[in-house]
Amino acid sequence: MPIYAYKCSACGFEQDEMQKLSDAPLTVCPTCGKATFVKQVTAAGFVLKGSGWYATDFKGGTTAKKTETAAPACAGGGCCACTGEH
Repeated sequence: MPIYAYKCSACGFEQDEMQKLSDAPLTVCPTCGKATFVKQVTAAGFVLKGSGWYATDFKGGTTAKKTETAAPACAGGGCCACTGEH
């Protein structure tokens, strides 16, 4: 079961609550009794390790792939693409 972080916007009370995915979110603050108890956005509580699909296919993203520079059509002759002259 996931653990959700809640915070009351009225009194500032914070609490972590273990709930089923099918459970309705809590709305009433256990401290002040107001209906201002809301679920907070938190980071995932796990880390993927090893050499599986995450490390090989996902971790580096598309920006980690190297791009090759195409050789000029003249194959390295004296054209402006090879010499840098225009």
